[in-house]
Parts: sequence; C-alpha cells; structure tokens
Amino acid sequence: MKKVFVIIAIIIAFISCESGNETKQTAQKQEKKTVKVPAFSGDSAYYFVKKQCDFGPRVPGTPAHQQCAEWFVNTLNRYADTVFVQDFRTRVYDGKVFDGQNIIAAFNPQAKKRIIIAAHWDSRPYADNDPDEKNWQTPIDGANDGASGCGIMMEMARVIKSHRIDDNIGIDLIFFDMEDYGAPKWADESLHDDLAWGLGSQYWSKKQHVDGYKAYYGILLDMVGASNPRFPKEYYSQANAAWVLNRVWRTAREMGYDEHFINEIGDPINDDHVYITHYAGIPAIDIIHLVGDDDRTSCFYPYWHTINDNIEQIDLKTLQMVGNVVMKVVYNE
Repeated sequence: MKKVFVIIAIIIAFISCESGNETKQTAQKQEKKTVKVPAFSGDSAYYFVKKQCDFGPRVPGTPAHQQCAEWFVNTLNRYADTVFVQDFRTRVYDGKVFDGQNIIAAFNPQAKKRIIIAAHWDSRPYADNDPDEKNWQTPIDGANDGASGCGIMMEMARVIKSHRIDDNIGIDLIFFDMEDYGAPKWADESLHDDLAWGLGSQYWSKKQHVDGYKAYYGILLDMVGASNPRFPKEYYSQANAAWVLNRVWRTAREMGYDEHFINEIGDPINDDHVYITHYAGIPAIDIIHLVGDDDRTSCFYPYWHTINDNIEQIDLKTLQMVGNVVMKVVYNE
C-alpha cells in the first residue's frame, strides 16, 4: 500500500497556485472534449461483413479461406501504414496440421503507446450446435461469429486512413486465424481441450509480429453484429483488465448504449483475449454477445455454430453501435 505524507510547505505551495491549476485542469478537460471522432459507417461495416461471407465458409485449408486472406491483405494495404502477415503452422484437435495466417494492420507503427483491436477471421468447419443433427458436419458462414468483428475493424481501417489518429497513439488491427477449429460436440471427451481453440491468438501471443512488441491494452470483438445484442462484462475481462472494461462500458453508457452494454458480470469465456493477457502480458477484454437466461443450452448468441449464422443475422445498427463505441475509445486515448 502506498503511504501518503503531508508536508506543510507543499500544501502552501499547492494553495498558492490552486487557481492556476484549476485553470490548467479546465483547459485540459476542454481540450479533451474537443477530440473529434470521425464518423463510423455501419453500412460500410455491413459491406465488409458481407464480403467475407460471399467467399463462403472461411475454413482453414479451403479455397475460400485463402481467397478471403488475400482480400484482407490487399484491402488493408490500401488503408494501413504497414500490413504484417504472420504465417504459422498448427495442429488441430484431431492431429491434422494446417497453415494459418494472422493479419496485422498497423497505424502509426512508430508510436510506443499501442492499442490492439482484434477479431478472428476464420469460420467453424462444423455446425455442431445446430438443432438439426443432419447439419452438424456442415461448415458455417460465421457472419456474426468472426466476420462481424472483422467487418468493424475493416471500417475502422478505412476511416483511420483518412482521419489520422494522434501520432503518439498506435493502432494494431489484428485478424486472428485458426480460432474456431476446436473439437466438435460428438468428438471423444479426451479431445475437448480449451487450448484447441484460439490457435492463431495463442501463436501471436507467444511470438508477436514485431520483436519486443508491447501494447497498452486490447479489445477483442466477437459476435458483435446481431440484432438486439447483449454485452455483459465478460468474467475474465473483469478479472484481468477491469480498468479497460470500465472505460469501454462507461463510453457506451455516455453514448446511450447502456441497454446493450450491460453493467453486470457475464460468463467466463476462454476467448482470444485470455491468451493475449496470459502469454503476452497485455490487458485485454472481450466484447461478446452473451445471453442471460438461466434456461439455456448455451451462453452464446442463439445462432452460434449453426448454419443460420449467416448474413441475415447481421444488423447494421449493431455494427454502427459497436463501431461508434470503439472509435470513441481509441480516438480519446
């Protein structure tokens, strides 16, 4: 615990310049209020989500996966100062080996104070939460589960390109691969391992794209595009990065979004942000759609890991809301 020492001379000096400090603090507050946050377009974010879905399920090892990666890199090269492609090989739950690509779009790469915005861009090879067992082997579009967060990040990249953020703040948009290839529900119990998920974020968190990389904090976007979303304060986010979580939720409340950014603790989700914090030592939070009913088969949004997680579930108003909040947070950093 820090100790506080009271020294009379300091108090006198403080009193003598109190009015000057108040003037300075007022000026600083006014300066803070003048930060202009550029307009985020929900329509444009929706376009970026649909573009991903149009490739088809982005399952590792498929043409759609490779085509979508090329589109990300080519498009981000038009927006970002630097684009890194982190190639890696990884083994999934059943022993198969795949090539993955984490894609990082960096803005102000010279800035030491960096903020991560992240999402995963691959989609699940199995619709193993579908109510119809016949669909369990069907790959999903992953419109909300993956593409929604990436769509918001693509729109952020487009906006930041033309409305530069403060030179002292660096933004890294990280598109993680190989997040959603964990064991399906029918697999042997021995194959169900938390570490079989988030393979791209695990790789990056242990070996960042730049030697000695550090970031101030990270915000993960996962399932952030469906209608009437419910974003409670995910448990691990609260435990590991409460100050980041509170900053984001306070911003949402100030913008009138407290109906959706719920001020209560949600379920613990072993998502990419956990690895960012655990392995890279960067405090990170997860903005994720979680249901709150006690009578439920899953804590996730209703079409999670089903064939109905498609573009029809995406609401541009939700993309607009989440984009507005994240943009305001980073531009007011």
